[in-house]
Amino acid sequence: MFPFVLLGRIYGKYRQLRFPVDIFFFFPNADIGGSPKVNLDIVDCIKKDKKCLIIFSKKPKNNLFAERFKALGVPIIDLHSKIDNKLFHFVNFFYRGVIASWIEAQGSATVMGGECIFLYKIVPHLSKRIKKIELIHLSTWINYSIAFAPYLDIRLFSTMHLMREVKNVYLKAGVPVDYEDRFRFMDNSIEIPTNEVINNEILQVIFVGRGAPQKRPELIARIARILFEENVGVHFSFVGDVELVFNTDDYPFCTFYGNINDEQRLKQIYEKADVLMLTSEFEGLPIVVMQMMAYGKIVVSTAVGGIPDYIKDGENGYLITAMEDNKIIEEGVAIIKKVISNKETTRAMGIFNKEKAVELFGKNTFCRNIKGLLIGS
Repeated sequence: MFPFVLLGRIYGKYRQLRFPVDIFFFFPNADIGGSPKVNLDIVDCIKKDKKCLIIFSKKPKNNLFAERFKALGVPIIDLHSKIDNKLFHFVNFFYRGVIASWIEAQGSATVMGGECIFLYKIVPHLSKRIKKIELIHLSTWINYSIAFAPYLDIRLFSTMHLMREVKNVYLKAGVPVDYEDRFRFMDNSIEIPTNEVINNEILQVIFVGRGAPQKRPELIARIARILFEENVGVHFSFVGDVELVFNTDDYPFCTFYGNINDEQRLKQIYEKADVLMLTSEFEGLPIVVMQMMAYGKIVVSTAVGGIPDYIKDGENGYLITAMEDNKIIEEGVAIIKKVISNKETTRAMGIFNKEKAVELFGKNTFCRNIKGLLIGS
Protein backbone atom coordinates (compact mmCIF):
# COMPACT_ATOMS: atom_id res chain seq x y z
CA MET A 1 0.00 0.00 0.00
CA PHE A 2 2.77 2.46 0.94
CA PRO A 3 4.10 3.18 -2.58
CA PHE A 4 0.62 4.02 -3.87
CA VAL A 5 -0.20 6.25 -0.89
CA LEU A 6 3.14 8.02 -1.27
CA LEU A 7 2.50 8.56 -4.97
CA GLY A 8 -0.91 9.97 -4.08
CA ARG A 9 0.63 12.35 -1.55
CA ILE A 10 3.06 13.63 -4.16
CA TYR A 11 0.28 14.06 -6.70
CA GLY A 12 -1.95 15.79 -4.15
CA LYS A 13 0.83 18.17 -3.16
CA TYR A 14 1.15 19.48 -6.73
CA ARG A 15 -2.57 19.22 -7.61
CA GLN A 16 -4.10 20.88 -4.58
CA LEU A 17 -7.73 21.87 -4.14
CA ARG A 18 -8.56 25.18 -5.75
CA PHE A 19 -10.55 26.38 -2.76
CA PRO A 20 -9.97 26.42 1.03
CA VAL A 21 -11.71 23.84 3.23
CA ASP A 22 -12.23 23.92 6.99
CA ILE A 23 -14.21 20.68 7.33
CA PHE A 24 -13.97 17.58 5.14
CA PHE A 25 -17.11 15.44 5.31
CA PHE A 26 -16.77 11.78 4.31
CA PHE A 27 -20.12 10.19 3.41
CA PRO A 28 -20.78 6.94 1.51
CA ASN A 29 -23.24 8.37 -1.04
CA ALA A 30 -26.53 10.23 -1.50
CA ASP A 31 -28.88 7.26 -1.18
CA ILE A 32 -32.19 7.85 0.56
CA GLY A 33 -32.24 6.89 4.24
CA GLY A 34 -31.99 8.00 7.85
CA SER A 35 -28.18 8.22 8.04
CA PRO A 36 -27.86 10.38 4.89
CA LYS A 37 -30.62 12.62 6.28
CA VAL A 38 -28.50 13.20 9.40
CA ASN A 39 -25.48 13.91 7.20
CA LEU A 40 -27.52 16.54 5.34
CA ASP A 41 -28.59 18.15 8.61
CA ILE A 42 -25.01 18.34 9.91
CA VAL A 43 -23.68 20.09 6.80
CA ASP A 44 -26.69 22.42 6.73
CA CYS A 45 -25.91 23.52 10.32
CA ILE A 46 -22.24 24.17 9.60
CA LYS A 47 -22.04 25.51 6.05
CA LYS A 48 -22.58 29.19 6.94
CA ASP A 49 -19.83 29.20 9.57
CA LYS A 50 -17.17 27.05 7.93
CA LYS A 51 -16.02 26.17 4.42
CA CYS A 52 -17.04 22.56 3.79
CA LEU A 53 -16.32 19.81 1.27
CA ILE A 54 -18.32 16.58 0.89
CA ILE A 55 -16.53 13.47 -0.41
CA PHE A 56 -18.63 10.48 -1.54
CA SER A 57 -16.86 7.13 -1.72
CA LYS A 58 -19.38 4.33 -2.32
CA LYS A 59 -21.44 3.42 -5.37
CA PRO A 60 -25.04 4.58 -4.78
CA LYS A 61 -28.02 2.25 -5.02
CA ASN A 62 -30.60 4.92 -5.85
CA ASN A 63 -28.99 8.35 -5.24
CA LEU A 64 -32.40 9.78 -4.33
CA PHE A 65 -30.92 12.40 -1.99
CA ALA A 66 -28.52 13.72 -4.64
CA GLU A 67 -30.54 16.87 -5.27
CA ARG A 68 -30.76 17.61 -1.56
CA PHE A 69 -27.00 17.41 -1.22
CA LYS A 70 -26.57 19.69 -4.24
CA ALA A 71 -29.06 22.16 -2.74
CA LEU A 72 -26.73 22.66 0.23
CA GLY A 73 -24.46 24.71 -2.05
CA VAL A 74 -21.38 22.89 -0.73
CA PRO A 75 -18.69 21.48 -3.07
CA ILE A 76 -19.01 17.73 -3.65
CA ILE A 77 -16.39 15.29 -4.93
CA ASP A 78 -17.78 11.86 -5.84
CA LEU A 79 -14.93 9.34 -5.91
CA HIS A 80 -16.94 6.13 -5.99
CA SER A 81 -16.20 5.36 -9.65
CA LYS A 82 -12.46 5.55 -8.88
CA ILE A 83 -12.10 3.97 -5.44
CA ASP A 84 -15.06 1.58 -5.03
CA ASN A 85 -13.61 -1.13 -7.26
CA LYS A 86 -11.96 -4.23 -5.77
CA LEU A 87 -10.19 -5.12 -9.03
CA PHE A 88 -8.30 -1.82 -9.01
CA HIS A 89 -7.89 -1.38 -5.28
CA PHE A 90 -4.49 0.25 -5.72
CA VAL A 91 -6.40 3.31 -6.97
CA ASN A 92 -8.10 3.45 -3.57
CA PHE A 93 -4.64 3.49 -1.96
CA PHE A 94 -3.56 6.28 -4.30
CA TYR A 95 -6.52 8.49 -3.36
CA ARG A 96 -5.88 7.98 0.34
CA GLY A 97 -2.60 9.77 -0.25
CA VAL A 98 -4.16 12.45 -2.43
CA ILE A 99 -6.88 13.34 0.06
CA ALA A 100 -4.53 13.16 3.06
CA SER A 101 -2.32 15.67 1.24
CA TRP A 102 -5.29 17.98 0.60
CA ILE A 103 -6.34 17.83 4.25
CA GLU A 104 -2.87 18.47 5.63
CA ALA A 105 -2.44 21.46 3.31
CA GLN A 106 -5.36 23.23 5.01
CA GLY A 107 -3.46 23.56 8.27
CA SER A 108 -5.92 22.86 11.08
CA ALA A 109 -8.76 21.16 9.23
CA THR A 110 -11.40 18.84 10.68
CA VAL A 111 -12.56 15.58 9.13
CA MET A 112 -15.89 13.97 9.94
CA GLY A 113 -17.44 10.79 8.59
CA GLY A 114 -20.95 9.44 8.83
CA GLU A 115 -21.23 5.64 8.40
CA CYS A 116 -18.37 5.80 5.89
CA ILE A 117 -15.74 3.06 5.64
CA PHE A 118 -13.44 5.30 3.60
CA LEU A 119 -13.03 7.56 6.65
CA TYR A 120 -11.22 4.70 8.40
CA LYS A 121 -8.90 4.37 5.39
CA ILE A 122 -7.99 8.06 5.60
CA VAL A 123 -7.43 8.74 9.33
CA PRO A 124 -4.21 6.68 9.76
CA HIS A 125 -2.57 8.94 7.15
CA LEU A 126 -3.38 12.19 8.96
CA SER A 127 -1.30 14.01 11.55
CA LYS A 128 -2.45 14.57 15.12
CA ARG A 129 -3.19 18.25 14.47
CA ILE A 130 -6.15 17.21 12.27
CA LYS A 131 -9.33 16.77 14.30
CA LYS A 132 -10.99 13.46 13.40
CA ILE A 133 -14.66 12.76 14.23
CA GLU A 134 -16.69 9.65 13.48
CA LEU A 135 -20.50 9.55 13.60
CA ILE A 136 -21.95 6.10 14.40
CA HIS A 137 -25.60 5.07 13.98
CA LEU A 138 -25.31 1.27 13.88
CA SER A 139 -23.18 -1.45 15.41
CA THR A 140 -22.50 -3.06 12.02
CA TRP A 141 -18.85 -2.00 11.81
CA ILE A 142 -17.89 -1.94 15.50
CA ASN A 143 -15.56 -4.95 15.40
CA TYR A 144 -13.89 -3.59 12.27
CA SER A 145 -13.60 0.03 13.40
CA ILE A 146 -12.15 -0.74 16.84
CA ALA A 147 -8.69 -0.97 15.24
CA PHE A 148 -8.97 2.71 14.33
CA ALA A 149 -9.83 3.90 17.84
CA PRO A 150 -6.34 5.41 18.39
CA TYR A 151 -6.73 7.61 15.31
CA LEU A 152 -10.18 9.05 16.17
CA ASP A 153 -10.45 12.09 18.44
CA ILE A 154 -14.22 11.77 18.88
CA ARG A 155 -16.62 8.88 18.35
CA LEU A 156 -20.08 10.44 18.21
CA PHE A 157 -23.07 8.15 18.85
CA SER A 158 -26.68 8.85 17.89
CA THR A 159 -28.05 6.48 20.55
CA MET A 160 -27.06 5.78 24.14
CA HIS A 161 -27.64 2.07 23.51
CA LEU A 162 -24.95 2.01 20.83
CA MET A 163 -22.50 3.91 23.01
CA ARG A 164 -23.00 1.36 25.79
CA GLU A 165 -22.53 -1.45 23.29
CA VAL A 166 -19.21 -0.06 22.05
CA LYS A 167 -18.01 0.41 25.64
CA ASN A 168 -18.63 -3.30 26.22
CA VAL A 169 -16.70 -4.16 23.05
CA TYR A 170 -13.79 -2.01 24.25
CA LEU A 171 -13.85 -3.76 27.62
CA LYS A 172 -13.80 -7.25 26.11
CA ALA A 173 -11.08 -6.30 23.62
CA GLY A 174 -8.87 -4.74 26.28
CA VAL A 175 -8.91 -1.30 24.69
CA PRO A 176 -7.41 1.30 27.07
CA VAL A 177 -10.09 2.98 29.20
CA ASP A 178 -8.74 6.39 28.15
CA TYR A 179 -10.24 5.90 24.70
CA GLU A 180 -13.74 5.96 26.22
CA ASP A 181 -13.13 9.61 27.09
CA ARG A 182 -13.49 10.29 23.37
CA PHE A 183 -17.10 9.06 23.33
CA ARG A 184 -19.88 11.60 22.79
CA PHE A 185 -23.65 11.25 22.46
CA MET A 186 -26.03 13.52 20.56
CA ASP A 187 -29.63 13.09 19.47
CA ASN A 188 -30.32 13.51 15.78
CA SER A 189 -32.51 16.32 14.47
CA ILE A 190 -35.85 16.43 12.70
CA GLU A 191 -38.29 19.09 11.61
CA ILE A 192 -41.06 19.49 14.19
CA PRO A 193 -44.35 19.70 12.24
CA THR A 194 -47.40 21.76 13.15
CA ASN A 195 -49.93 19.12 12.17
CA GLU A 196 -53.48 18.76 13.43
CA VAL A 197 -54.75 15.55 15.01
CA ILE A 198 -56.64 13.40 12.52
CA ASN A 199 -59.31 11.02 13.78
CA ASN A 200 -59.36 8.10 11.34
CA GLU A 201 -62.36 5.80 11.29
CA ILE A 202 -60.04 2.90 10.49
CA LEU A 203 -56.67 2.62 12.24
CA GLN A 204 -53.84 3.50 9.81
CA VAL A 205 -50.57 1.63 10.34
CA ILE A 206 -47.46 2.39 8.27
CA PHE A 207 -44.04 0.91 7.77
CA VAL A 208 -41.31 3.28 6.57
CA GLY A 209 -37.89 1.97 5.66
CA ARG A 210 -35.58 0.33 3.17
CA GLY A 211 -36.33 -3.04 1.65
CA ALA A 212 -33.46 -4.65 3.55
CA PRO A 213 -33.51 -8.07 5.23
CA GLN A 214 -32.74 -6.53 8.65
CA LYS A 215 -35.96 -4.47 8.45
CA ARG A 216 -38.15 -7.59 7.99
CA PRO A 217 -41.15 -5.75 6.49
CA GLU A 218 -42.53 -9.10 5.36
CA LEU A 219 -43.46 -9.78 9.00
CA ILE A 220 -45.64 -6.66 9.02
CA ALA A 221 -47.26 -7.78 5.77
CA ARG A 222 -48.09 -11.11 7.41
CA ILE A 223 -49.55 -9.27 10.41
CA ALA A 224 -51.66 -7.27 7.98
CA ARG A 225 -52.92 -10.46 6.34
CA ILE A 226 -54.02 -12.01 9.65
CA LEU A 227 -55.89 -8.86 10.70
CA PHE A 228 -57.49 -8.56 7.25
CA GLU A 229 -58.67 -12.17 7.35
CA GLU A 230 -60.09 -11.59 10.84
CA ASN A 231 -61.90 -8.50 9.50
CA VAL A 232 -60.23 -6.18 12.05
CA GLY A 233 -60.64 -2.49 11.22
CA VAL A 234 -57.08 -1.55 10.30
CA HIS A 235 -55.21 -0.61 7.12
CA PHE A 236 -51.49 -1.10 6.47
CA SER A 237 -49.30 1.01 4.18
CA PHE A 238 -45.65 0.62 3.24
CA VAL A 239 -43.18 3.33 2.27
CA GLY A 240 -39.91 2.07 0.79
CA ASP A 241 -38.69 -0.53 -1.68
CA VAL A 242 -40.17 -3.47 0.22
CA GLU A 243 -40.68 -5.34 -3.05
CA LEU A 244 -37.02 -6.31 -2.68
CA VAL A 245 -37.87 -8.66 0.20
CA PHE A 246 -41.41 -9.88 -0.51
CA ASN A 247 -43.96 -10.03 -3.31
CA THR A 248 -46.30 -7.07 -2.82
CA ASP A 249 -48.85 -8.60 -5.23
CA ASP A 250 -49.68 -11.11 -2.50
CA TYR A 251 -51.07 -8.31 -0.33
CA PRO A 252 -53.73 -6.43 -2.37
CA PHE A 253 -55.34 -5.19 0.86
CA CYS A 254 -52.25 -3.08 1.66
CA THR A 255 -51.02 0.16 0.09
CA PHE A 256 -47.48 0.29 -1.30
CA TYR A 257 -46.00 3.72 -2.02
CA GLY A 258 -42.45 2.66 -2.93
CA ASN A 259 -39.59 5.10 -2.32
CA ILE A 260 -40.80 8.67 -1.84
CA ASN A 261 -38.40 11.54 -2.39
CA ASP A 262 -41.12 14.22 -2.30
CA GLU A 263 -40.91 15.66 1.23
CA GLN A 264 -44.40 17.14 1.08
CA ARG A 265 -45.93 13.83 0.01
CA LEU A 266 -44.16 12.05 2.84
CA LYS A 267 -45.47 14.58 5.34
CA GLN A 268 -49.03 13.93 4.16
CA ILE A 269 -48.58 10.20 4.72
CA TYR A 270 -47.18 10.75 8.21
CA GLU A 271 -50.08 13.07 9.09
CA LYS A 272 -52.70 10.52 8.07
CA ALA A 273 -51.09 7.61 9.90
CA ASP A 274 -51.88 6.55 13.46
CA VAL A 275 -49.15 4.01 14.13
CA LEU A 276 -45.61 3.37 12.90
CA MET A 277 -44.76 -0.31 12.95
CA LEU A 278 -41.23 -1.72 12.74
CA THR A 279 -40.04 -5.31 13.08
CA SER A 280 -36.31 -4.76 12.56
CA GLU A 281 -33.76 -7.35 13.61
CA PHE A 282 -31.37 -4.56 14.65
CA GLU A 283 -31.40 -0.76 14.55
CA GLY A 284 -29.81 2.38 15.90
CA LEU A 285 -32.60 4.89 16.34
CA PRO A 286 -34.43 5.20 13.00
CA ILE A 287 -35.17 8.79 11.97
CA VAL A 288 -38.73 7.72 11.18
CA VAL A 289 -39.28 6.88 14.88
CA MET A 290 -38.33 10.44 15.77
CA GLN A 291 -40.49 11.82 12.96
CA MET A 292 -43.58 9.88 13.99
CA MET A 293 -43.12 10.96 17.58
CA ALA A 294 -43.00 14.56 16.35
CA TYR A 295 -46.26 14.03 14.47
CA GLY A 296 -47.88 12.87 17.70
CA LYS A 297 -48.19 9.24 16.64
CA ILE A 298 -47.31 6.05 18.48
CA VAL A 299 -44.64 3.51 17.64
CA VAL A 300 -44.92 -0.27 17.74
CA SER A 301 -41.50 -1.86 17.31
CA THR A 302 -39.27 -4.74 18.16
CA ALA A 303 -37.21 -3.86 21.24
CA VAL A 304 -33.89 -3.46 19.43
CA GLY A 305 -31.04 -0.93 19.35
CA GLY A 306 -31.80 2.51 20.71
CA ILE A 307 -35.57 2.27 20.29
CA PRO A 308 -36.31 1.20 23.91
CA ASP A 309 -34.44 4.31 25.13
CA TYR A 310 -37.23 6.41 23.57
CA ILE A 311 -40.25 4.11 23.34
CA LYS A 312 -41.42 2.75 26.69
CA ASP A 313 -43.81 -0.16 26.47
CA GLY A 314 -47.33 0.87 27.44
CA GLU A 315 -46.30 4.49 28.09
CA ASN A 316 -45.76 6.08 24.68
CA GLY A 317 -45.87 3.03 22.42
CA TYR A 318 -45.47 -0.73 22.46
CA LEU A 319 -42.39 -2.95 22.25
CA ILE A 320 -42.38 -6.41 20.70
CA THR A 321 -40.12 -8.56 22.83
CA ALA A 322 -40.39 -11.82 20.86
CA MET A 323 -37.36 -13.03 18.89
CA GLU A 324 -38.77 -15.64 16.50
CA ASP A 325 -40.67 -14.56 13.39
CA ASN A 326 -43.92 -16.34 14.24
CA LYS A 327 -43.89 -15.01 17.79
CA ILE A 328 -43.22 -11.47 16.52
CA ILE A 329 -46.22 -11.77 14.22
CA GLU A 330 -48.40 -13.12 17.02
CA GLU A 331 -47.35 -10.33 19.38
CA GLY A 332 -47.76 -7.68 16.68
CA VAL A 333 -51.33 -8.78 15.96
CA ALA A 334 -52.21 -8.65 19.67
CA ILE A 335 -50.73 -5.15 20.06
CA ILE A 336 -52.63 -3.71 17.07
CA LYS A 337 -55.87 -5.11 18.51
CA LYS A 338 -55.01 -3.47 21.85
CA VAL A 339 -54.39 -0.13 20.13
CA ILE A 340 -57.76 -0.30 18.39
CA SER A 341 -59.62 -1.04 21.62
CA ASN A 342 -57.89 1.74 23.59
CA LYS A 343 -58.30 4.88 21.48
CA GLU A 344 -58.05 7.36 24.35
CA THR A 345 -54.82 5.78 25.59
CA THR A 346 -53.41 5.90 22.07
CA ARG A 347 -54.30 9.59 21.73
CA ALA A 348 -52.63 10.42 25.07
CA MET A 349 -49.48 8.54 24.03
CA GLY A 350 -49.35 10.58 20.83
CA ILE A 351 -49.57 13.89 22.71
CA PHE A 352 -46.75 12.82 25.01
CA ASN A 353 -44.59 11.78 22.04
CA LYS A 354 -44.94 15.16 20.37
CA GLU A 355 -43.93 17.00 23.54
CA LYS A 356 -40.91 14.70 23.93
CA ALA A 357 -39.87 15.16 20.31
CA VAL A 358 -39.86 18.94 20.64
CA GLU A 359 -37.65 18.65 23.70
CA LEU A 360 -35.14 16.18 22.26
CA PHE A 361 -35.04 16.54 18.48
CA GLY A 362 -35.48 20.23 17.68
CA LYS A 363 -33.20 21.63 14.93
CA ASN A 364 -31.91 24.50 17.09
CA THR A 365 -30.69 22.11 19.78
CA PHE A 366 -29.06 19.87 17.20
CA CYS A 367 -27.25 22.71 15.43
CA ARG A 368 -26.01 24.16 18.70
CA ASN A 369 -24.59 20.78 19.71
CA ILE A 370 -22.96 19.98 16.37
CA LYS A 371 -21.39 23.44 16.15
CA GLY A 372 -19.96 22.99 19.63
CA LEU A 373 -18.44 19.72 18.52
CA LEU A 374 -17.03 20.85 15.17
CA ILE A 375 -16.13 24.49 15.69
CA GLY A 376 -16.29 24.96 19.45
CA SER A 377 -19.19 27.44 19.58
